[in-house]
Amino acid sequence: MKSLTRFFPRLQLYTIKAIVLFLLVQTVARIVFWLRFNNPLDPVSDSDLWRAFYLGLKYDLQVSLGLAIPILVIGWIGPLHPVYSDRGRRFWYAYCGIVVLGLLAILATDFGHYAYLEQRLNATALRFVENLQISATMVWETYPVITASLIMLMLVYISLRLFKFATGYIEPIPGQYARWYQRTAVVMVTLFVVLFGLYGKVSWYPLRWSDAFFSTHAFTGQLATNPILYFFNTLKNKEETFNLSAAHAAYPLMVDYLGIDQPDLEKLNYVRNHGFETDPANSAPNVVVVILESFASYKSGLGGNPLDPTPHLDQLAEQGYFFPNFYVTQTGTARSIWTFITGIPDIELNKTSSRNPLIVEQHTIMNAFNDYSTLYFLGGSASWANIRGLLSANIPDLEIFEEGSYSSPRVDVWGISDLSLFREAHQILRNVDGPFFAIIQTSGNHRPYTIPEDNAGFETLKPDDLELEVTDYGFNSLEEFNSFRFMDHSIGHFMKLAAEEPYYDNTLFVFFGDHGIHAPTGRHTRKSEEQLRLSGLRVPLVMYGKGIIDQPRVFDKVASQVDVLPTIAALTQTNYVNSTLGRNLLDERLDQNRYAFTIEHGGGRVIGLLSDQHYFMMNFDGTNASLHVLDSDTPRVNVATQYPEMTQILAEYTAAMRDTIQYMRENNKPDAIQRTAQRKPNEQSINKAADYD
Repeated sequence: MKSLTRFFPRLQLYTIKAIVLFLLVQTVARIVFWLRFNNPLDPVSDSDLWRAFYLGLKYDLQVSLGLAIPILVIGWIGPLHPVYSDRGRRFWYAYCGIVVLGLLAILATDFGHYAYLEQRLNATALRFVENLQISATMVWETYPVITASLIMLMLVYISLRLFKFATGYIEPIPGQYARWYQRTAVVMVTLFVVLFGLYGKVSWYPLRWSDAFFSTHAFTGQLATNPILYFFNTLKNKEETFNLSAAHAAYPLMVDYLGIDQPDLEKLNYVRNHGFETDPANSAPNVVVVILESFASYKSGLGGNPLDPTPHLDQLAEQGYFFPNFYVTQTGTARSIWTFITGIPDIELNKTSSRNPLIVEQHTIMNAFNDYSTLYFLGGSASWANIRGLLSANIPDLEIFEEGSYSSPRVDVWGISDLSLFREAHQILRNVDGPFFAIIQTSGNHRPYTIPEDNAGFETLKPDDLELEVTDYGFNSLEEFNSFRFMDHSIGHFMKLAAEEPYYDNTLFVFFGDHGIHAPTGRHTRKSEEQLRLSGLRVPLVMYGKGIIDQPRVFDKVASQVDVLPTIAALTQTNYVNSTLGRNLLDERLDQNRYAFTIEHGGGRVIGLLSDQHYFMMNFDGTNASLHVLDSDTPRVNVATQYPEMTQILAEYTAAMRDTIQYMRENNKPDAIQRTAQRKPNEQSINKAADYD
């Protein structure tokens, strides 16, 4: 072993031992954290436990590498070299002592924070600094500060003695790697190893905080997380929180809007229990939700596009339920997936809600489908935008199929083609034992608009094949038009394959776009689509089920993305608990107030509310309010003064939803919602319900 270490450059060998020291401190702390906070009555499975420690080790390695970088960067300077210079040895010995002391202090703070709030140290802890005297007094009166400090200093001393012993065996080798190309090779190898360690895994995406939340057992995510990384990951999200007074003020209006039957102003109860009388002899229906990339309504036949780009989906709409006035809450795929799964519009200012570690745990109606196999299919990687963390942390036993799961070849940056994705999903679904809830998320309708060679007979159209110019009807190029057609062609191929299998007759198929495109919409649309930027928000919603939907219908009511899961549960007669903004689109009792909340994040947040005739908009802080008529020839004109009553109504609902959404996303954890759902009505809640009538 000693002879082997002689091949290592002295600086790098010293750095490795420093990294091991930092890693050892954090690993021991993780073990202690597990022993201290693990609940024996709710144990973590062995497989989840090993994975949590494995991921934790990788996070700790990232931190250790980051702390060791200064040694590599300036340790090569002669007087500061940790092996060839006595002064350098003493300098880095002191540096490692300070690092270990800092690590122990942070870890001790993290332990106290978790013991107090059952949350790992995160950026919201900075609020305690605002009342430093009170916080310090609380810490002094609660924790053994002096004893803990003495123990910490003792641990630093022991760590440094071990480190000094380990580095004492590094013998100087004068002239080692003296030639320039040897030194260059050493630098390049070192740089590669460090960057690879910081990247964290062999994947298209690096190791992220969301990888820690791989299980529905909440403690596994807490155990795997590194408090230092977690703190900095949450730093950008600390200001994005709710106003409790505003949520209370909005509650009475939301009670009426959401149909809350057990209102509780004090506890802000949004839970609604929905039950159905079903025949036990009937088998539970399957659900397949297909989320279509950039599927703008104005580009489809369902939106009146004369180019006939979507004949297959048009046919399904004719045979099922079609919602032409369906809106997503915002553009952006990650925001769309978050909103669909949680029922809460993504109002996150910094990046997306899926990237916010503070709100990763969310109740979802998908979990109402008990004894279902749950599956998620994506042609690329689910690590994108931390969607894996959102899905895995909240949907038990979810099977995620992504790049690496398929036999089909990758065709471009988005992974396998949409056609291959549908084929792969079909092959898995046809062999599922029992009912299933599957999500298929397409991604091929993106530049570079790849049409694969294996395309099931798809015919790419050329300019001479068209009587109309594609650019006159919402498409920026012929390539985009063909890509859009290929997405629809893939749907038709999938439905043809499904129709040959037993699961087809007992499956509800749901299709909608993740978002539209803010772009010129074409001659066939009303002016408000483009001028009010509805082109990026209106997408088709189609529900089809041969054995579930008897009579085709077109619903002209305003529908929102948050309404999809409650409607699916109602159509399949699945008992569910709803705790967020979504409502069953088939419940006619709620039709008098049908609105779609919207938010535009670019250039400052603008929120809005769509009714069947109007679009109300205002800045997130309530300023610059305006009202617009959707069918007007001049939709940009603000008509708020002409319709003051309507403006007032929509303004109140918009503000109420904004304040409620901010509260909901931080108070929608599955355990809390389940406890509320199981609570029986009491006299107080009944009296409060009467007060709201």
